[in-house]
Amino acid sequence: MNDMSASSSQNPPTENRFQLLVSGISDYAIYMLNTDGIVTSWNAGAQRFKGYTADEIIGQHFSRFYTPEDQQTGLPAKALATALREGKFEAEGWRVRKDGTQFWTSVVIDPIYDTSGQHIGFAKVTRDITERRQAQEALRESEQRFRMLVQGVTDYAIYMLSPTGEVTNWNAGAERIKGYSADEVIGTSFSRFHTPEDQAAGLPAAALATAAREGRFEREGWRMRKDGTRFWAHVILDAIYNDDGSLAGFAKITRDITEKKNAAEALERANTALFQSQKMEAIGQLTGGIAHDFNNLLSVISSGLEVLPLKTEEPAELKIVESMKRAVDRGATLTQQLLSFARQQPLRPEKYNLNSVINGFEAVLRRAGNSTISFNLILANGLNTVMVDAPRFETALLNLVVNARDAMPHGGQISISTSNVALSDQQVSGLAAGQYVKVSVSDTGFGMSPEVISRAFEPFFTTKEVGKGTGLGLSQVYGFMKQSEGGVEVESTVGHGTTINLYLPALDERSSDAAPSEDGSEKVLVVDDEPDVMEMAAALFRSIGYEVFTANNGPAALEVLERTKDISVLFSDVMMPSMSGIELAKRARRLRPDMKILLASGYPLPALKAQHNGVDEFAFINKPYKLADLARRLRLP
Repeated sequence: MNDMSASSSQNPPTENRFQLLVSGISDYAIYMLNTDGIVTSWNAGAQRFKGYTADEIIGQHFSRFYTPEDQQTGLPAKALATALREGKFEAEGWRVRKDGTQFWTSVVIDPIYDTSGQHIGFAKVTRDITERRQAQEALRESEQRFRMLVQGVTDYAIYMLSPTGEVTNWNAGAERIKGYSADEVIGTSFSRFHTPEDQAAGLPAAALATAAREGRFEREGWRMRKDGTRFWAHVILDAIYNDDGSLAGFAKITRDITEKKNAAEALERANTALFQSQKMEAIGQLTGGIAHDFNNLLSVISSGLEVLPLKTEEPAELKIVESMKRAVDRGATLTQQLLSFARQQPLRPEKYNLNSVINGFEAVLRRAGNSTISFNLILANGLNTVMVDAPRFETALLNLVVNARDAMPHGGQISISTSNVALSDQQVSGLAAGQYVKVSVSDTGFGMSPEVISRAFEPFFTTKEVGKGTGLGLSQVYGFMKQSEGGVEVESTVGHGTTINLYLPALDERSSDAAPSEDGSEKVLVVDDEPDVMEMAAALFRSIGYEVFTANNGPAALEVLERTKDISVLFSDVMMPSMSGIELAKRARRLRPDMKILLASGYPLPALKAQHNGVDEFAFINKPYKLADLARRLRLP
């Protein structure tokens, strides 16, 4: 019996051991409630968390641990009712210590039943998780601040992608830059922002693969907005991994750097233009110096050749002297071309409407082509006037037309057009902002590569075969335009032709193509298929005060009449190929019933009447004619 008693005191019953275990736990508040919520037991953890000793709290209602707000809403009673109804109540919330401070708890309430199933109370387990909640709250606030930061950024598109490239979130910068709202893009593939060319080349998938493999993908390129416009973007794509190392997705940052790219390109263009300008200036100075020295040498040789014939009468020697004189003349022409490039030729600028200059020179320009080339003039109405040396401008145009012809050995089209343009500063290299008159000479020929364009204006540079060109045509044009305070640019693509644009500063006045000529004189159209005869007739008309337009055949003359509405006199040869002067006169009369028409021919009038009907409908003058005859016929009604 004594042995049994000793054994019993050394090994307390299981129930007692459990009570000792619960009472000794200090990390959890574990205590019992009766059916009404009165505390019936209290462990060390409860005393540590809540600050009450067992004597202070046993017999008290457990609601005293709740905040006044929770007590007012009846939360303690609801918790017991829920535990009884559902077998358990579990929640987190604020509780109050003895000293009035609050702590965040995790609470579990379980109903307790006796062996007969009778409800006898509740077991309540409470844990202080204030530190965990504070950490979670700090993390939540950090994430919220970060989310607000990302969402508030408007200069960068910042968004996430799934491992397969679908958009999973979208910030304000992404909406501003790309034009899509979050609802429009979340869940769709980010490839929609790439250009069709990049999509076809598989760039979106390649970018994801690179970022997944290397951890990062970075590039600049064109991207698409919602409205279809393009912008130049700097893109960074970073891979995001889970804790276990698996790919969670990608973080994508896109910035619109179109302005930066444009500024860099503008700077590069400016540097290139400056280099080209400095190069051409240096070449011009060198060329001008050489030309002057060469001219001096030619002067000595030319003077000597004038003296030599006086000292010999040998035909062979005289023939050599003549050959040498011709060589000196060619050398003199060459020096003039070089001086033109070097801008050391004296100019005599006067006020002109370039439409009138081009019209008056049209016949010569047409003759510079050939039968396989069509020639078009597209002259703008209301063209501004300019100050220009007209003969040298005509030479520049002729050079351009000859170059265009040579670029089309199998035929094509040459077009000369005029227009008024407003240029911004350095839009054309070397030109300040302002109003200009633009003259363009276009062809449908071989075109030029960028390398050829960069050297096109250099003296003696040519892509023609040996003996087919001096390489001075474009350099003369360049020098003339620079000396005229204008500019010149080349637009060309290999296989798609070339356009040379000439720019001259516009004066602050405008002349209409339908208005009288600049000096108030009448306008005459001279038509003759013989160039020398046409030029002689034009000179006679100019001498008596007419502004002269020329054409070397009937169809060309009709084009001039269509373009220039105020020509008052038509002076035409009768005998011309393709269209006689009489047919031209009849068609001109239908166009312009009030225009005076004067026909000329080396055949006598009776002979012409026998061959052509309608000659006597128009005034007539016999070739050769004199200025007085011409003036008299023009005065006749």
